[in-house]
Amino acid sequence: MERAARWVADNLRSAGFSAIEVVPTEMHPLVYAESLQAPGKPTVLFYGHYDVQPAEPLHLWTSPAFEPTVRDGNIYARGTADDKGQVHIHLKALQALHELNGKLPINVKVVIEGEEEVGSVSLWNFVQQNKEKLAADALVVSDTSMLGKGVPSITYGLRGLNYYQIELTGPECDLHSGVYGGAVTNALKILTELFAKLHDKNFRVTVPGFYDGISSFPKKSAKR
Repeated sequence: MERAARWVADNLRSAGFSAIEVVPTEMHPLVYAESLQAPGKPTVLFYGHYDVQPAEPLHLWTSPAFEPTVRDGNIYARGTADDKGQVHIHLKALQALHELNGKLPINVKVVIEGEEEVGSVSLWNFVQQNKEKLAADALVVSDTSMLGKGVPSITYGLRGLNYYQIELTGPECDLHSGVYGGAVTNALKILTELFAKLHDKNFRVTVPGFYDGISSFPKKSAKR
């Protein structure tokens, strides 16, 4: 993980970045860099992660997991699409722009972390402590999907996740359905009702306060 962070830092240096930090965290290092040599121009913040899902079971790989191999026009290796491939694309694009013009045409900030696959705990702390430092006009995240090969795609929204553990307490032992059925509510019935009530028939979330603070898209005006 530390070698991967250093690799990111070295490539940012090759792309003309002079302000580069390899930030130690409680888990894996986070790499931050900035190039603010374009006064008056917009600032774009790039985000990515260098960590990947475990490669095991290794015996199922046709080629070594961490040795990129080209087969039938595709690159096979752990992380080619999540998210080392995208990180590599951004770094090489920035490097090409720098080599072509001697500088970047806009202001650029880069954050590449190493804990995305395990919850980005250290990233959350870094962002909370560096809000002004990370301020930008646009955020580019390429840890997303494409519609198809050769089809440019822009993902403009992603759903967040919340995790809950629900425990229902019922009878201590099995109850005869012929004697107790209908009189004693089945815990499974209660649980399914809870899930069913989370959305209405139009799939709108019915949890009170869920939409508070969310701006809605303006309605399209009727055609004349």
